[in-house]
Formats: sequence, C-alpha cells, structure tokens
Amino acid sequence: MNGPALKAYQLLSPLLFRAASLLGSFNKRFATFSAARRNLFEELEPKMQSAAKSSFRLWVHAASVGEFEQARPVIEALKKKHPEITLFISFLSDSGFNARCNFPGAAAVFYLPADTPANAKRLVTLLKPDLLLLMRYDFWPNHLLAAKKSGVRLVLAAAVIQKNSQYFSPLLKSFYRSIFNLFDHIYTVSTKDTRAFRDRFGCRQAETAGDPRFDQVFLRSRNSGKVAHLKPFYENRSVLIAGSVWQIDETLLLGAWQRLENRLSLILVPHQVNPENMERLCRTLEERSIPFGKISALDSAFDPERQVLVVDETGYLAELYSIGSIAYVGGGFGVNVHNTLEPAVYGIPVLFGPRHHNSPEAEELAANGGATVVNDEASLLSALNRFIKDPAAHERSGMAAGTFVKERTGATSIICRRIEQYFGAAEPA
Repeated sequence: MNGPALKAYQLLSPLLFRAASLLGSFNKRFATFSAARRNLFEELEPKMQSAAKSSFRLWVHAASVGEFEQARPVIEALKKKHPEITLFISFLSDSGFNARCNFPGAAAVFYLPADTPANAKRLVTLLKPDLLLLMRYDFWPNHLLAAKKSGVRLVLAAAVIQKNSQYFSPLLKSFYRSIFNLFDHIYTVSTKDTRAFRDRFGCRQAETAGDPRFDQVFLRSRNSGKVAHLKPFYENRSVLIAGSVWQIDETLLLGAWQRLENRLSLILVPHQVNPENMERLCRTLEERSIPFGKISALDSAFDPERQVLVVDETGYLAELYSIGSIAYVGGGFGVNVHNTLEPAVYGIPVLFGPRHHNSPEAEELAANGGATVVNDEASLLSALNRFIKDPAAHERSGMAAGTFVKERTGATSIICRRIEQYFGAAEPA
C-alpha cells in the first residue's frame, strides 16, 4: 500500500515542515501557518477531556470554507439523526478556521497540525476518531497513515479529478495511487471522476454520489429571512444581483449596466467588504455618477429605480439571489468564478467570466444552458439585453439552471448511509 514515494515523504516531511517554519521570518504565509499551530495541542487537549463520551467519534477535515460547506449537509443530517455523535472539525486554511471556529455541535474546531509522523500520531491518539471524513482533496499523508494504522475508517467525499490534474503526473501518479487507496470508500461528484479513480488509480472502492453542496444550496434556498426587509423595495421589478464581484467585475458590469436601454435594478455584493474596498467602490460609483445606497444604512427613502444597492455587510448573498431576475457571479476574470449554485437554485439565468475551469459545476451549468459565459463588456451587455428583451430565452435559461441543481441533490443521504454502516463497528468511548 505504501509506495516508495509515500515512504520517502514520511521520512522527509519533518525536515520540510521545519524548513517552512524557519522561512516564516521571510514569508508571511509560512509565518501565519506556524503561528496558528504554535499551541495547537495544548489548546486541544482540554477540549478532548471535556468532550462528551459517545459511541461514535467523527472527524471531518476540509481545506477551507468551500470544502466545509460540502460537508455541512452531511454533518447536519447525521447530528439530527444521531445527536450523540462527537464531532471534530479541522481546517488547513485561516479563512476556513476563522469562519467556522464556533460551529455549533462540534467538540473541537482546530487547525490541522503540520503533517509530520509525530504530529499525526499525537492527533489521532488525542481524538480517537472512529471515522475521518475528508472533503474533496487536501491529502496529508502522515495524518491519513496514522489514522489508518489506528483503525480509523477513511471516507473521501465530493472527490473530483480534473483532466489536467497533477494526480496524473508521471512523477506523482504512484504517490497519489497510494494515497487514494488508503480510503475505505471514495464518493465522487460524477461518473467521469469515478472512472478516473477506478481506471487510473485502481480504486475499486470509488462510487458516484454527487456533490453535497447541491443539497446544502437547495435546503438553504428555503430560507429568505435575512432579505425579507428588502423584498418590498424590489417587488415587481427586474433585478440584477452581482455577487462576489472583484474590481474587474465591477468595471465590466457597471459599463454594461449603464448602456442598457431597459435598465435593471442593480444590487452589488463585493467579494470583500473591508473599509478600504468599500471606500474604493463607493468612489467608483460617484465617479460614474451612479447614485447608490448602502445596505448598512438602508431606510425607506431608498429608491431601487434610481439607486444601486451596495451590500457592505456579510451574510446576505445566498438569500439575495432569491429576489433576483438575473445573476452575475464574480471571480471569472480572476483566479476562478465563485459559487454559481447559489443563484442557479432559484431558477434564474447566471452569468460569469471565462475563468471557470476549476469549477466543474460552473462548466456543466454553462453546458446545459443555465449559465452564460461572458468574455468582455460587449458580450456581457449582449447577454443582459437578450434576457431582458426575450422572456422566452430568460425562462429557458432560468429553468435549466434550477433543474440543474434539483436533479443533482441526494449525495448527502448516500454518504450518510455509508457512515452509519460503520456505527456498529465502533467501540464505545
């Protein structure tokens, strides 16, 4: 099971992480990584002593917030049916930990320690998990090996393999083959991914389940309390929701929006709502002579026909799409498009930029007609005009988007059934 590359990693990993720690003096990222984990075990041990005794201990690991959101419906379904479960949650990233460090029902939320054999053994001994649920990716070999050696069941969920993935590299393929075959079960997002795990890596335990995020998005779409006070302003209006937008998104979007013959009401939700970015955005709107109001200072005088609503507080976006007629999702002119499922679930056309290839759901959404990829201001203007002037085109795209999400729900129950099969094998704590 443990190939030469994996054994070499085990030997070298302490040196690699020691070097990373020393580089913290010169590199902010390494410094942050080390500082976050400095007293990790000392802080974790008291939590373990006070954790309630239970017959099943579930450890969930996610790289960051996005991956955790895939795990969330699984966690909630299991806790609802089996409230006695002891839950541990680990993150690699600062953003993931900071966003979910107070997740309700968890005995402990913590940073994953540096991946050395000693740390991995210490963590598994401390947690004593019955099962580790790892979401999508973020494979740290020593932690996986220590868990496996201790008899912990390993389940990988929402797994994907991109066609140009480093997993296929001649230098790394045998390494990842060893990693993937540590898992007792692998639940993939699509049949394409299942075939890749089975045919390219010999993982006969791979099975298609889908992406639990579809379940999460669908369930969350039933809630709209956060935006209830906004609905009267936008009743009987066509509304363009611009979500998670960066500066380049704003430039293209505002340019196209100002050129519309039949202008939609516009709600702008920046990706970052820190004071500096909000000041910059407001200055941009003023320079373009666009009247606006901030959601933090909203009052009865706000006029959505004349003013753009700027969302300068967090927590609104997912529900905001419920009052939208068309959605523009930012990030597609940067590293990668942001969450396209959140607007799609409401059955409205979705627009985003060309950089979406690291998001399988965005690619599929575009392929089935639920989303339109825009490459510049002109194509964005054209797409907006098409949906405004052609109600049939708007309805077709919106219906395709909503159906796309609804048809892909169900992964949560598949994954939960597998986890529940292991309940009987767990020894009482």
